[in-house]
Amino acid sequence: MPISKKKGQQLFWWRESKEKRVSQRNSRIGIKLNKQMSKRRRFVIVALLLTLGLFVIQRMSVERRGIAIVVLGAASYGLSLWSLRRDLKGVAWIVDLILPTLYPMAVALFYFLLPQEFLTRVIMFIVFAISMYALLLTANIFAVATNRTIQLLRAARTVGFLLSVMTATLIYHVILSLNLPVWAVTGLVTMVAFPVFLQGVWGYTLGIKLEKGELLYSLIGAVLTLELTLALTFWQIEPLMGSVLLSMMTYVLLGLYQQDIDKRLFRKTTQEYLWFAGVAYLVVSTVVMSRWMS
Repeated sequence: MPISKKKGQQLFWWRESKEKRVSQRNSRIGIKLNKQMSKRRRFVIVALLLTLGLFVIQRMSVERRGIAIVVLGAASYGLSLWSLRRDLKGVAWIVDLILPTLYPMAVALFYFLLPQEFLTRVIMFIVFAISMYALLLTANIFAVATNRTIQLLRAARTVGFLLSVMTATLIYHVILSLNLPVWAVTGLVTMVAFPVFLQGVWGYTLGIKLEKGELLYSLIGAVLTLELTLALTFWQIEPLMGSVLLSMMTYVLLGLYQQDIDKRLFRKTTQEYLWFAGVAYLVVSTVVMSRWMS
C-alpha cells in the first residue's frame, strides 16, 4: 500500500508538471500571436492616419499644400518607424523606410493631376490605404529578414519592386508636369531616383550595413536616369510619355540587378528586359511622332 500511494503521488506530480508545461507553452504562443496582431493593428492605424492626412491635404488651399506634403512625408517616416521599430537593425532604420516615406508623398503630389470627382477620390483613398498597408507589411518582412530567414521574402520583394516603380513613376510624372527649368527637373529626378534604387537594391541584400556595390549601383542608376531625363527635356514630349520612359528605365535596371543577386541573370533574362525596354521606347516614340504629325 505505501508503494502504491507513492506511485500515485508521483503520477499526480507528473500530470501537474505536464499541465504546467503545456500552459506555459500556450502562454508563450498567445503572447507571440498578440505581438503579431498588435503589429498588424499598428499597420492598419498608420495606413488609416496617412489616408486621413491625404484627405486633409486635398481640402487645403493650393498655397499650403506644398508644406503639407512635406509634413505628410515626415509623418509617414515617423509613423512607419513607430510601427516597425522592434525589428529594425542597422541601416534598415533609414533604407527600409524610404518607400513608406516617399509613397504617400508621391500619391499626394499625383492627386493634383487627377480629375476632381467624388468617385475618383474615393477610389484613390481606398487604393492608397490598401497599398500602404501592403507596403508596411513588405517593410516589416524586410526588417525581419535581416535577422533570420523568412518564407514570405520572395513575395515581399515582388511587392516592393512594383511599389518602387509605381512611386518613381508618380513622382516623375509630377516633376515633368511642373514646367521647371532643365537643371531643376534633372536635379529633382536624380534626388528621387537614387533613394528608389538604393531601397530596391538593399531589398535583395538586406545587410545591416550598406556595401560599396549597393551605393555604386544606386549611383549608376541615378546617373542613367538623369541622362535620360536630360534627353527628354530636349525632346519635349508630354509628361505622361516621359514618366513612362523613366519608369521603364527604373524597371529594367532594378530588375537586372535583382536577377543578378539571385544568380539568375542569364542571357535570355537580359534579352527579355532589353526587349521590354525596346518595345516601350517604340510605343512612346510612335505616340509622340503621331501627335507631332497631326
